[in-house]
Amino acid sequence: MIVQSYGVKHRTRFVKTEKDLFIYAKLRFSSYLYSMNDSHFGAVEEIDAEFYVYHVLTGNVKTEIHYHSSAQLVYAEGGIVHVFTDSKHWYLPARCFMWIPAGTPHYIFSTSPKVDLYNFYFKKDEDENGFFDEINIYSVSHLLREMILYTKYWDGKITKNDGSKYYFLKALKGILPEKRDKKLAFPVQHPFPNDETLLKVAQYIHANLEKPLTIESTAKEFGMSTRTLSRKFKETLGMNYIRFLRALRITRSLELMLEGKYNMYEIAMMVGYNSLSSFSNIFKKVIGIPPTEYQHKLRGEM
Repeated sequence: MIVQSYGVKHRTRFVKTEKDLFIYAKLRFSSYLYSMNDSHFGAVEEIDAEFYVYHVLTGNVKTEIHYHSSAQLVYAEGGIVHVFTDSKHWYLPARCFMWIPAGTPHYIFSTSPKVDLYNFYFKKDEDENGFFDEINIYSVSHLLREMILYTKYWDGKITKNDGSKYYFLKALKGILPEKRDKKLAFPVQHPFPNDETLLKVAQYIHANLEKPLTIESTAKEFGMSTRTLSRKFKETLGMNYIRFLRALRITRSLELMLEGKYNMYEIAMMVGYNSLSSFSNIFKKVIGIPPTEYQHKLRGEM
């Protein structure tokens, strides 16, 4: 699979390094997803495009690896969105937004059929504070969510000539540092392997999360010693096998919660925990709140 380079006259482009091509290969399994049209990238870079709106309301979405000179706000409604930046894999849950600073190579995909993906692009202001320089995920306040949803059918470049829309987006950007819910900042991310063997291991783990998946059994599956696999995780990802496995289990549980088909006990079993209490304890340790409370917040019930 080849990553096409965007026109050189624009600072928005797809990234073509060997590492990026390898990272992009991780998307081969999801080739059926809806590809976001990249035709708006050039318009995002236009000098007078202080704001640009591009929403994808079809579910099952992916982009190619790219970056742009405008910062990007990504908001998910109704599912989990996966965002890859450099060597990190971020999970953007529903009713949360991700701030991606300008110049950050990234790609996005989601297999959630009901997810609505809201994208806002903002030119950098001279007086911006440190919030806008940091990539992170935050839950939205009720006010911010209503403002985002209000733009559902907006599309394209927004300039001063657009009057109220321009000032609406200026206000939306202005309240981000103040109205983000500081009680629920979601740094739901972990390093993702760019080593070919570890990539296969990660794919195997993701496909078999309901199993015990001890490091011994996984090492045996790939014909290596436990010590070798453990060393690969620590040297390549800077984290051990158990932490990586836990991250995949918990983030998969977020997707299952949003499907609304299973109770919490069933979800715990589906992601490899042998009891609801052990799942709840690990979930709270990773996310900061119990899974039932988290589910209520995602559904807007709290």
